[in-house]
Amino acid sequence: MLVLRSVVLFVVAALFEIGGAWLVWQGVREHRGWAWVGAGVLALGIYGFAATLQPDAAFGRILAAYGGVFVGGSLAWGVVVDGYRPDWADIVGACVCLLGVAVIMYAPRGH
Repeated sequence: MLVLRSVVLFVVAALFEIGGAWLVWQGVREHRGWAWVGAGVLALGIYGFAATLQPDAAFGRILAAYGGVFVGGSLAWGVVVDGYRPDWADIVGACVCLLGVAVIMYAPRGH
């Protein structure tokens, strides 16, 4: 149950961080305005809170593992929202990162 909670929280955090960064990008780079930037900043703040809800208390472990989620999530966001078509290296790289997440977060530990 803790693993499922952790995975759900990683997905929620990714949606807010990647979505927030995308909104800022749209506001600045695509000239959509300050409302988009503001919404992005708000979403990025929510991401920060979502990350604190992880069942593991080790900040470094959570953020290190989240890095892999961010990589895979960013590519998925690009596919769904921007029509990005990842190549084989994108896919393999994301899989390696997500394997790293699994090892960092869910490997059995001796304590």
